[in-house]
Order: sequence, then structure tokens, then C-alpha cells
Amino acid sequence: MERENRRVSGVLSSLSLLCVILDLQLDGLLAASHAEIENHLEMGRKLLAAGQLAEALSHYHSAVDGDPKNYLTYYKRAAVYLAMGKFRSALPDLSRAIDLKPDFMAARLQRGNILLKQGDIQEAREDFEAVLLSSPENDEAKAQLGRVKEVEGGLEEAWAAYDREDYGGTIDLLERVIEFSPWDPSARELRSECYLQVGDLSRAVQDLKPTTKLRNDNRAAFLKLSQLYYNMGEHGESLSHVRECLKLDQDDKECFSHYKQVKKLSRQLESAEEFVQEKRYEAAIEKYEAAMKTEPGVQIYSKRAKERICHCLSRSQRTEEAVTICSEAHQADPRNPLILRDRAEAYIQREEYERAVEDFQQAKELDGENEEIKEGLERSQKLLKQSRKRDYYKILGVKRNANKQEVIKAYRKLAQQWHPDNFQSEEEKREAEKKFIDIAAAKEVLTDPEMRQKVDAGEDPLDPENQQGAGHNQQWPFEFNPFGSGNYHFKFNYN
Repeated sequence: MERENRRVSGVLSSLSLLCVILDLQLDGLLAASHAEIENHLEMGRKLLAAGQLAEALSHYHSAVDGDPKNYLTYYKRAAVYLAMGKFRSALPDLSRAIDLKPDFMAARLQRGNILLKQGDIQEAREDFEAVLLSSPENDEAKAQLGRVKEVEGGLEEAWAAYDREDYGGTIDLLERVIEFSPWDPSARELRSECYLQVGDLSRAVQDLKPTTKLRNDNRAAFLKLSQLYYNMGEHGESLSHVRECLKLDQDDKECFSHYKQVKKLSRQLESAEEFVQEKRYEAAIEKYEAAMKTEPGVQIYSKRAKERICHCLSRSQRTEEAVTICSEAHQADPRNPLILRDRAEAYIQREEYERAVEDFQQAKELDGENEEIKEGLERSQKLLKQSRKRDYYKILGVKRNANKQEVIKAYRKLAQQWHPDNFQSEEEKREAEKKFIDIAAAKEVLTDPEMRQKVDAGEDPLDPENQQGAGHNQQWPFEFNPFGSGNYHFKFNYN
């Protein structure tokens, strides 16, 4: 019996010693853990002060993990989240700090501020009232509680105005509400709808865009934004937003249906522009016509397609069609300077220089900084001035795009017709000689690339006014007579 007692006593002594050892080890671990937590908190404070928010947040994460029951670590981490603009992440930390220490009024005040910004009015009121119960003279809590009441009243009046279809009044009332609750998606959605009702699509988009982040899985907002951009003619933005909707749910039927429509139209318009850049104007016209059929209900796409078809026709020298389509496009979009520019180019090809000048002048009034328009106006004015003198193309009866062979062919035919040897009377010979000189001059000018370039730019290379400092041989129609002293009986070279 005595031996058993000694054995039990020995075991108890050993256990006591083990407990002492374990207690010492635990105290050491706790001391080390406490020192690490303090180090993380100190590093977090320094990094936060230096503006290194991501690094500071990492240290506060470690501090919270090391001491999950310390309300201050949650509060400090919430401060970093707020500095980073991550109010949603800050809210759970503030709530945890309040759970651990219900009388922690600084956290209640911060949480109330976030709740007010989110539009969670009732919860915000409870926090501000709790602060005032603890500290009745807290000025910030008083002011914020006043804003809570103002937001409540403003929302009630705004909805009443909306129900009366007073959309302008609703917009005015929501101005103050959104000022105090900028993260409330419902207030922005309501104002966006009002802007839609009054026809201000850009502001409707401006209000709706933030709600895609203010609500989780906000497919409805992405779809609506896509539809708004589509109706504004911004098919690229429309496609981008409807894709965001499908990222959230690829089986969303409304988003997928709209996506197919936007994608088809975008491809047609993008292909058409590529063809324009490649100067494949006929192919571009086909694509623009297809785009108008794809979306006949949104006028802006038809207007844009007609503008570009006008451009293609004017560049492909289909002048009759160009003037017709450009005129239709101008009627639909009278303040578009590019349509006037393209119609002016078509008028130049038709040698209707006065109309070209009028269109370029009007285009310049709409866009005075456009160099192409300014150059076009100057060129058309020169052509108009030249047309009132001599038109070398008309003299030979060739088109402005006639090649050298066509020019020579026309010259030979007319030279044979108007050679003075073909006429009997002196009066007829003088008239023929004058005509022949013009024909010869036209041939010289239009077969000389440099002189022809001047003609196409609106200058007359044989006009003495443009020949200051030029050599004698460049003024030959005025000082040179291809028939010499009037003896017309010679063999003339028609080459």
C-alpha cells in the first residue's frame, strides 16, 4: 500500500513538473506572438502613413490572424480598406470591432458613414443614434443624422414625383440624395430612368454605369447600358457591356440575343471601314447597305452608313449617285461637314465648281480646323476662277480622269477638224487658228504631268498671271504662233 502511494505521488510530481514546463513554453509563445502582432501593427501604421496601402494591409491581415479577438486590429484594417476605397471590405471589419466592443463609438461612427453612403438609411440611423446616446455633443453624429433624415425625405418626395411623371422634378430631388448616398444603386437607377424619359441618354449612361459595381451580378445594368450605347450609335461600347453580362451568366437569354445583334452590326461596320481604308469602295458600299438592313430601327446607323456611302461614291467617281446620296445624307444630318466635303468633291468631278465652293464654305463654317476642307475650298475656288477662263478638259472634250492616250486621241481628232487649211475665207481661217491654238495648248498642258497637276489644283499654268519669273517658252499660247507668219501651207505634226 505504501509502495502504491509512493508511485502515485511520483506520478503527480511528474505531472506538476510537466505543467510548469508547458506553462513556461506557452508564456514564451504568447510573448513571441504578442511581439509579432505588435510588430505587424507598427509596420502597418508606418506603411499606411507612407501611403503604401497594399503593404500596410498585408501586415494588418497578419495582425488580425494572430489576434482575432482584438477589436483594434479590425478597426485599423478597416481604416486601410477605406483609404483604398474598398468600403465593402471595411464594413465587416467595423462590424466585427463593434461586436467585440459594443461601446466602441469611433467604429460605430465610421460604419454609420458607410451605411449612409450606401443608402442603408435605417442601419445608419441606428449607428448615429447610438453614438449620440453615448456622446450627446458629438457634432459629426448630429450632422450625419440630419443627412439621414434629409435623404429619407428626399427619396420619398422623389418617388412621389416619379409616380406623377414629373421626371425633371425627380432628377432635382435626387441630386441631394445622391450627394449624401453616392453608393446607393437604387437612387442612381431611378435618376437614370428619369434621364431616359427626358431623352438625355448620355446622362442616363453616366448614372447607370456605377451601378454595375455597386450591385453584385448586375446583369440588368450591363444589358441596359449595352442597349443605351447601341441606340447612341456606339456599337463598340455596346458590345463590350453585353459581353460583361455574358461573363456573369453565359446562358442569359436576353443578353445573348442582344449580343448576336450587336456583334453582327459591328462586324459589318468594321469590315466596311477596312474596305474604305483599302480603297475598295464597292465592297464597302455593300457592307454599309447590309448594315442598314441589319438595323433599320436605329436612325443613327442609317445616317452614318449614308454618310460613308456618300464618301465611297465620291471617291469612286460615281458622281451622279454621289450627289444624290450625299444630298440625302445632308438632309438627314445637315451639320455634318464631312458630307458637304464629299458632295463638293462630286461637284468638282461634275465641273459644277460654284456648288463645290458653296459646300466647302459651309463645311468650313462647321469645322474651321479641318485641313482637308480648307484645302478643298481653296482648290474649288481656283477651279471656279479657271473655269471662267479656259478649261483644257472642255477644249478637248475629255473627262478629268482621262489618261494621256485619250488626251492625244482627242487632240488629233480636233486638230484635224480645226486645222486652218480646212477653211477658205480669211475670217474662217482666223477663227480656226484661234481654235487650233487652244487645242494645241490643251494637249501640251494635259500631257505634261507637272502642268496637268497645276490644272487639277485650280491653276492655269499658261496664264501670264501665274507665270511671274517663268521662262519665255512657258507662255507660248500668248507669244507663240504654231503657224508662223500666217503661212498655213505646211505639214503639221499631230503627235
